[in-house]
Amino acid sequence: MQSALLEPRGLQYDRRWMLVDDDGMFITQRTLPRMALITPRIGEEHLEIEAPDMEPLLVPLTIHIHQTDPVQVWDDSVEAVSLGDEESEWFSEFLGDHCKLVAMAESSVRYIDEDFAHNREQVSFADGFPLLLISQGSLADLNARLPRPLLMNRFRPNLVVRGCEPYAEDSLKEIMIGNVKMSVVKPCSRCVITTVDPDTGSKDLEPLRTLATYRAVRGKVMFGQNVLHASNGTLSVGDQARIISHVQQKETMYGKS
Repeated sequence: MQSALLEPRGLQYDRRWMLVDDDGMFITQRTLPRMALITPRIGEEHLEIEAPDMEPLLVPLTIHIHQTDPVQVWDDSVEAVSLGDEESEWFSEFLGDHCKLVAMAESSVRYIDEDFAHNREQVSFADGFPLLLISQGSLADLNARLPRPLLMNRFRPNLVVRGCEPYAEDSLKEIMIGNVKMSVVKPCSRCVITTVDPDTGSKDLEPLRTLATYRAVRGKVMFGQNVLHASNGTLSVGDQARIISHVQQKETMYGKS
């Protein structure tokens, strides 16, 4: 996408659908890495979903069903709309495991962890925050240490910046992208999903093995920064990112990058 609307929960349509098991617990590539082979695209009226050897699946972008049921994302109970049997059967067949497709209800409210929120910000089905920021310099530095370079999509950020030193995002406190003010609130601890090759669905030890040698903090591997936005707006490829303020040195988790 070349541009996207930024709404209270994050980018429009981002992490608004989710697979759950029979108990309503969310399903991710942590347990089903084959999910990496599923490709969603945003069409004019549908989410267009493709996977190898499967007929394309069209899911309406607009949800007209009002009945909701609680589903679970980590410790959060979230109201969701269960979509049709056809959609759930499509995913169950491809993944070889029974699951159900749900969509976040428009009436559903899921707040950011109050330890990091500024003004009761919301989030969708994402792990915990609406935006993730990584600089191209950080990826380049990591790739120089890896036996085989990786693309940025391995880390799934929705904000990628260039023109700064590696890990410059660690020292940021407030930034402006386009006309939207944002706060950099928490380093992102990385999980085994980063070891899943998005082209094959297979797992490896990298990049966590290498990141653990120089980006580990209290047993967690950090790469990228979670970000909150202060207002709605439109973000576009090529927008200028301007630094408003940095964290104090004593607040910087890694000291000098």
